[in-house]
Amino acid sequence: MDPIAFMLAAYLLVLVLVGAFGTRRVFDPESFYLAGRSLRPFVLTATLCATILGASSTLGMAGLGFSEGMTGAWWMLSGVLGLFVLSFVFAEKVRATGCYTLPELIGSQYDKRVRLAASVLILVSWVGIIAAQIVASGKLLGALFGSDQVAFMIGSAAVFVFYTGFGGQRAIVRTDIIQLFILVLGLTLILFRSFELVGLGILSGQSFPTAPAKSGSEVLGLVLVVGSTYLVGPDIYSRLFSAQDPKAARRSSLLAAFILIPLAFGITSLGLCAQALFPGIEAEQALPALMTQTLSPLGQGIVALALLSALMSSADTTLLTASSIFTLDLYKAARPGSSRSGLMKASKLGTFLIGFLALLSAIRMPEIIATLLSAYTVFAGGLIVPVLAGFYKDRLDLTSSGALVALVGGGGTALVFGDKWPLLGMVVSALLLFGTSWLQKMHTENMRR
Repeated sequence: MDPIAFMLAAYLLVLVLVGAFGTRRVFDPESFYLAGRSLRPFVLTATLCATILGASSTLGMAGLGFSEGMTGAWWMLSGVLGLFVLSFVFAEKVRATGCYTLPELIGSQYDKRVRLAASVLILVSWVGIIAAQIVASGKLLGALFGSDQVAFMIGSAAVFVFYTGFGGQRAIVRTDIIQLFILVLGLTLILFRSFELVGLGILSGQSFPTAPAKSGSEVLGLVLVVGSTYLVGPDIYSRLFSAQDPKAARRSSLLAAFILIPLAFGITSLGLCAQALFPGIEAEQALPALMTQTLSPLGQGIVALALLSALMSSADTTLLTASSIFTLDLYKAARPGSSRSGLMKASKLGTFLIGFLALLSAIRMPEIIATLLSAYTVFAGGLIVPVLAGFYKDRLDLTSSGALVALVGGGGTALVFGDKWPLLGMVVSALLLFGTSWLQKMHTENMRR
C-alpha cells in the first residue's frame, strides 16, 4: 500500500475508534450534544480552534492568498474580530442561559415562532457549510491520489458522520484535540518548506489591509458577514453551551482569537508561495500543490493528515450542531412527550440524514469559498441582528413579531440578493426588527386609549 494512503487509512480508523469509545458516556441529550457541560478552558479552546480551522480556513484561504494576496487573511481575521466581541460582550451571557442550541436561545428571547423559523434557517445554511468541508476533502484526496473526487467525498463523509452520530460531543472533543495538534504540525512543516523554496522576500510589497483585489468596502463587508457568524454561530455557541461555567466560555473564546491571528497570516502566505511556484493552477489547489510538489512522501503524509484534520474537525461540529437543532428544536417540538431514549434515536437519525443531504449538496456545489459565503450570507442576513438585539430586548422595546419578520425577511433577502449585495439581508433584518416592533408598540398603545 502507498505510504500516504496507509497513514490516512490508519488515521481514519483511529477517529472511528475514538468515536466508538465516546459512546460509553453518551446516555442523554446533554451528554450527547454538550459533553455534560464539562469542558474546561484548555479543552474548550482547542476544540474551538479545531472547529474554526476548516475548509475555508485552510484550502479556501490559501486559495484567497493565491488569487488576491495577503488580504485573503481577512477571511479568518474577520472571525477573530467576531471572537473578540463575543468574548468581551456576549460569551458569558450565552453560557449563563443554560440553553442547548442557538434556536432555543432566540426562542427564550422572543417566542416559539421565532425559534422554529431560526431552526429552519440555520439547518438550510448549515447543510451548505457541512457540504463545503466534504468538497474540500474530495479536492485534497483527489490531488493526492488522482482518482474520482466524489468517491473520496463519500469516504470522508462516512467517517465523520459515523463517529459524530455514535459518540456525540465527547467523541468530537477527543478527536478535535488530536486533529488540532496534527494540523499545527502540518502547517508549520509546509510553511517552512515553502519559504525555503521561495524566500521571505515574497512578503515584501504585499498590500494590507486593503489591496487592488479587495477594497475597503469589500473588507468591511467580509468582516460583517463572516465575522458575525463567529459572533453568533450555532457551532461556536454549541461550544460555549458546553463550557463548565460562563468564565470558561469567555476565556476560551478570547484565547482562541489570539491563536488564530498568526495562523491567518501563515495560511495566506502559503497561497502566495504557491502562486510564485505554480502560477497556472486553480486557486483552491494551492495547498494540495505545495504538498504534493515540494514535500517528501513522509512530509506529504503529515500535511495530508493535517488538512484532513482541519476539514473533519469543522465538519463534525457543524454536523452535530445541525443534528441538535433537528432533534431539540424541531423533533421535540413536534413530539413534546418524547422520552430520553426517543430523543437519542432521533439524534442519531438526524445526524445521518443531515450528513447524507450535505453529501448530495457537496456533489452538486464543488466550490469551497462560494458555497460557504452563500451559506454565511443567508444565515447572517436572518439571524445576527435579532439574536444580538435580543440580549437587550426590553431596553430596545423589541417584540417577538418584529423578530420573526426580521428573521424571515432578512434571510429571504440574503437568499435572493446576497450574491450581489451581501450586507443587504442584515440591513433589511434590522429595519424590519425595529420598524415592526415600533409599529406594534404604537398599535398596542392606541388600542389602550
